[in-house]
Amino acid sequence: MRGEPLPLLSRVADSVYWMGRYIERAENVARFIGVNLNLQIDLPLAPSQQWQPLIDTSGDAELFKERFGQATQAKVIEWLAYDTNNLSSVASCLRFARENARSVRETISSEMWAQVNSMYLQIQAQRSLPEPERMLDAFREIRMGCHLFEGVTDATMSHNEAWHFMRLGRMLERADKTSRILDVKYFMLLPSVRDVGTPYDDIHWSAVLRSVSGFEMYRKKYGRIMPSDVVDFLVMDTEFPRAVRFCIKCASESLQSITGTPIGAFRYRSEQLMGQLRAELDFTSVDTVLRSGLHEYLDRLQLKMNGIDEGLRDDFAVRTTPAAMSQSQVSAGATMTQTQGPGPSN
Repeated sequence: MRGEPLPLLSRVADSVYWMGRYIERAENVARFIGVNLNLQIDLPLAPSQQWQPLIDTSGDAELFKERFGQATQAKVIEWLAYDTNNLSSVASCLRFARENARSVRETISSEMWAQVNSMYLQIQAQRSLPEPERMLDAFREIRMGCHLFEGVTDATMSHNEAWHFMRLGRMLERADKTSRILDVKYFMLLPSVRDVGTPYDDIHWSAVLRSVSGFEMYRKKYGRIMPSDVVDFLVMDTEFPRAVRFCIKCASESLQSITGTPIGAFRYRSEQLMGQLRAELDFTSVDTVLRSGLHEYLDRLQLKMNGIDEGLRDDFAVRTTPAAMSQSQVSAGATMTQTQGPGPSN
């Protein structure tokens, strides 16, 4: 019928999914670096204590050590922001996002293409560490550019299947990064157990909240900084847009919109895994998490999100023999195999 949306091509679904993930990843890395630059002013530490946690958060500690050895400010910023050999650096993420956007120009809006192209050209123009007095501003501009892209996407692109694939990728990436930064803080960041409960500890927990742009919203809700409340806010909160529970809820809603499956049911393995994780977050308390061990819980959480990503690739994979595909498979979507760049670091 005229005006009826056409089934989304697998190539398009793949590209918009990874475009959403790469833009979100670039924004997260730029924010982590900016927060750490401010943290070293409030609480100067040895370079390894100050900057190694960022490498640990990225999941690329072994690759970094092979190339650079000990973590210093200049080496870590070069690796995380500008090094194209690091496939999760800001420069690489924006390049992959631009390649994906270029391949689906007919699906996204011209404003979206202009913004992602502008961010790519901006990072290419820098190519190396900015001057010290410009460093904070440089990473703030990258963050604001990513925020602008998200706003432009929501305001200028039809909220159709392609939009939901992009949102699905963005929310899974966001949930993963929130869990990683919280895990690193709780497991590695504190330099000594003697600092627990001291002003130094408050500064670290404030830095964690600022790493997810959640400091102000946390203070409005809880007031005083308490580790258990920070965990509750970043994992279990239903209103803060970077909390893991909020992200999984949004990802689940987008997946159901893509498949058309009624609420409370599933047709695909990825839907089942997503529903199980959402239910777990809905019915788990922060006290239970802390008693069982936060590091262990977050590690399991990350594995489950990786399982959802793998399920999406399997459920929406392109068949080698298109004629053998059922009509429901054709209509449902799309491959999640990454053709334009690498998947997330695990």
